[in-house]
Amino acid sequence: MFFERETGGERAIICSVTIREPYYIPDHEEFFSLVTSAGAEVVGELAAQRQRPSPANYIGVGKVEELAALVETTEADLVIFDGNLSPSQERNLEKQVQARVIDRSGLILDIFASRAKTFEGKLQVELAQLDHIRTRLIRGWTHLERQKGGIGLRGPGETQLETDRRLIAVRMNSLKGRLEKVRKTRDQGRRARQRNAIPTVALVGYTNAGKSTLFNRLTEAHIYAADQLFATLDPTLRKITLPGGAVTILADTVGFVQNLPHALVDAFRATLEEAAEADVLMFVQDGAHPDRLMQEMAVLEVLHEIGADEVPRIIVMNKVDMRPEVTPGLDESGRIWISANSGAGLDELSMALANAIGQTPEEHELILKPTEGRLRAKLYQDADVLSESMTDLGETQLKVRISETRLASLLREVGRDSVR
Repeated sequence: MFFERETGGERAIICSVTIREPYYIPDHEEFFSLVTSAGAEVVGELAAQRQRPSPANYIGVGKVEELAALVETTEADLVIFDGNLSPSQERNLEKQVQARVIDRSGLILDIFASRAKTFEGKLQVELAQLDHIRTRLIRGWTHLERQKGGIGLRGPGETQLETDRRLIAVRMNSLKGRLEKVRKTRDQGRRARQRNAIPTVALVGYTNAGKSTLFNRLTEAHIYAADQLFATLDPTLRKITLPGGAVTILADTVGFVQNLPHALVDAFRATLEEAAEADVLMFVQDGAHPDRLMQEMAVLEVLHEIGADEVPRIIVMNKVDMRPEVTPGLDESGRIWISANSGAGLDELSMALANAIGQTPEEHELILKPTEGRLRAKLYQDADVLSESMTDLGETQLKVRISETRLASLLREVGRDSVR
């Protein structure tokens, strides 16, 4: 007899399993943050080590008995595994421990569902959730009759499962169609930016590396940023002006995480295309995190999956304020150390961005006629004016630092053909 599944489940036991084949060492701190980000109260923990996962219940008979006793002692109603369980493993574990069981993918999907705010984000999360649960429908109908074989003996649960699978398939096709329209709209926006010769820089990185905080610093925007995993999901684009007047579009994207569910990567592909189609990637890393290399590999894996691994990138090491032995700015390996909170190192980062998009500021001398006041005002607005003097003929002589591309654009705006 299966237990009656509860709709709630805030008291949770977390189960971390070290696997040797395929090799996986769980990050306890990150997993704990994921669980608490979902709103669960951790009332117990279980750790296990396996050569390889058990096909039946992932952790083996002995650990399952230990887990069942822990569930009974703590009165937990939810067990969360730091690993990806098969539908049969989830069903077997729920039957044996008498509590609701979800895996890492289900947990991340739940967090995404609670954080998505825009219409597009909600569509993406719903598609990922449906893809995840369509093989797990049997758990929701364990209270219905499940008689074995025979004409006339089939229980009502079988019919309901078939109906639900059809409904899910129809809904998923509808969502894919709507997301395809979103993708086409984004393509049109990208083509418009390309026609206007405006390069795009996409912020990518592990979740909680400080991408949104850096985005706010560079753009003076006020998108939500917090010390929590997946604080923001929906992409945000802003125009920024770099040293020398170079103009670019900065795109903030969803943060990555170790073992990011493939359903999410597929569902968020329209959003992640901002990274794949960008001119430059700004790869933001938590320079103070002890497992930074693991996080770097997780991000590179997703970038490869979405076809963005060949895009030129700038490595930005954030949180230099937590590394007193490191000096903000460019290091010997070409990485730029900054603090998104304090602003340290941002001047060097802005210059590196200008260089990366091919708009390095250079010094230029211009002679302006008395009637060219509009050009003078624009140069003061977009360029670094190094000196200004008057000639014997009453003309204005300016020495400015500005990118070649931006200067040519300003000259076109006022109808002037050249610097001279």
